[in-house]
Amino acid sequence: MSTTAVEITPLTEAGDPAPVLLTVEEAARCLRIGRTTCYALIRTGELESLTIGGLRRVPADAPAAYLARRRAEQRAA
Repeated sequence: MSTTAVEITPLTEAGDPAPVLLTVEEAARCLRIGRTTCYALIRTGELESLTIGGLRRVPADAPAAYLARRRAEQRAA
């Protein structure tokens, strides 16, 4: 039986303040989904995002809020 090491890259370097906004790619990594799926969640309004100067950004707390809503929906079903 072999084991595979999974490397998880941190969003910030040691000593840097926690980000307030994430790129779509960073939000996708947080949720362990693909970038296209993340954009689909944004498009449908399931994942909060905003545009700043033409750039799409996701508030740092939005992935956790999305996950909490999904968990509550599944418990209610």
